[in-house]
Amino acid sequence: IFGGNITFRDVTFNYPTRPEAKVLQGLNMNVEKGQTLALVGSSGCGKSTVVQLLERFYDPLSGEMVSLLDGQNVKTINIQWLRARIGIVSQEPILFDCTIAENIAYGDNSREVSCEEIVSAAKEANIHSFIESLPQKYNTRVGDKGTQLSGGQKQRIAIARALVRKPQILLLDEATSALDTESEKV
Repeated sequence: IFGGNITFRDVTFNYPTRPEAKVLQGLNMNVEKGQTLALVGSSGCGKSTVVQLLERFYDPLSGEMVSLLDGQNVKTINIQWLRARIGIVSQEPILFDCTIAENIAYGDNSREVSCEEIVSAAKEANIHSFIESLPQKYNTRVGDKGTQLSGGQKQRIAIARALVRKPQILLLDEATSALDTESEKV
């Protein structure tokens, strides 16, 4: 049903608490599987709103979001099923007071995630070398909310967490803001 392709057709949206402020007006956008798309704009222009619409935290006021595999309106897709296929990393990732491995594995809590999958996701997120440099490696505790790590390290672990579930769509909502240029390229 869902190949990871999505299109927005004439999407209009405003938040229920501010009905007078139109956030999106006639948004048309097509994103195909494997494509990287960056939404760039000033604060408040709707970048995070697009992410929230994709996750179905809200539905558009008008227009539609359609899965391009079968033309099905995303509104008709079961929300839990849809969200299970989306990985999201926000600007301020939340890490738990447990090990790095446990934080990464939490990305797919529907099953037991293998050590190999955790390492693979960490490599994809460009955090593996750093983890390996730590005395306890993947068994290093990150502290409450990741206090033992820098902002960039927290974000890379959060990216690995999203990647471990092998999402069909990966949403990075300003998730690279604390990364260095080399890590951002990865």
